Amino acid sequence: MTPDAGPLRIGVLLPTREQAINGSFAAAPLLDFARSAEALGFDSLWAGDSLTARPRLDPLVVLSAAAAATERITVGTAALTPALRHPLIGANMAASLSHVAAGRLVLGLGSGFPMPETQEEFASVGASFEGRVGRLDEISDLWRTAWRSGDEPTGYEGRFWQAQGLQRLPAPATAGGPPLWLAGSDTPRVLARVATRYDGWLPFLPDAEAYGRARQRIAELAEEAGRGAGAVTPALYATITVNPSRSAAKTELEHYISHYYGRSLDQMRAIQAYAWGSAEECAAWLGEYVRAGARHLVVRIGSLDPEPQLKEIAEVLLPAVRAIGQSTTVRSAQS
Repeated sequence: MTPDAGPLRIGVLLPTREQAINGSFAAAPLLDFARSAEALGFDSLWAGDSLTARPRLDPLVVLSAAAAATERITVGTAALTPALRHPLIGANMAASLSHVAAGRLVLGLGSGFPMPETQEEFASVGASFEGRVGRLDEISDLWRTAWRSGDEPTGYEGRFWQAQGLQRLPAPATAGGPPLWLAGSDTPRVLARVATRYDGWLPFLPDAEAYGRARQRIAELAEEAGRGAGAVTPALYATITVNPSRSAAKTELEHYISHYYGRSLDQMRAIQAYAWGSAEECAAWLGEYVRAGARHLVVRIGSLDPEPQLKEIAEVLLPAVRAIGQSTTVRSAQS
């Protein structure tokens, strides 16, 4: 089964974490980056989320400023951890951002990266790390309930969250609220949740063939659930470091990963998607995911000084990957 794939879109991550590692929290460079990304032809602009595990500026605040500084580019979270905020505060902030962005908002949501630092982060705000998957699903349900409530008195009664008066919260800019994507892996449970509950899938799988199998399974499950095979946007979160010298690119990426996660590239590439080398090499690598069905690529530049690579990625990688998207029939898992 191959659903209607739709147009290929390519976005880039704002360097909020990279900036923090370098000891700066200035907003102006981030807004300059956002304007440059839009001018260079990227389709979307993304920001990550963390308080103490991998500190950075708040993504909803940064994306609000970026949305106000741009005109057409989609803004999104990759990924937001809703458990770090009370659900009603999160619903209000997301709805507010959707108005600033004039409907150009996508919310990639994560339940929390499985690392000790993330568990400590949850504890620091009084959030339970156990049961975080179910809590995320409930928060997304609560948000949608609030955003679709209209004027009728509306409450939510879940296992973890209960609330009344949700109709009093501000409605988002778009009916029903922004799309909610799940940042998750390719386990059967994750794929079932994506297919039945979410509008998009944002994994960082290191294997394009595994991605293709999972993408097809989501389409099958979504159709079985009555949503249609194309109900879920298949996206990808991928990190690339561009340099004509492959060895220099790898050295820079290793330096980046050690500072970002405190772990080695070998450790992280076992669970996340990484590529390094020339722009053409990185484009060919991303092209394998496009052939496997990816339709929205979220590119993180693997450098603590990412802006110098932005122009080359835009001028060389974007057209190369888009050409693959235009000329390729999405592979089925059996091909």
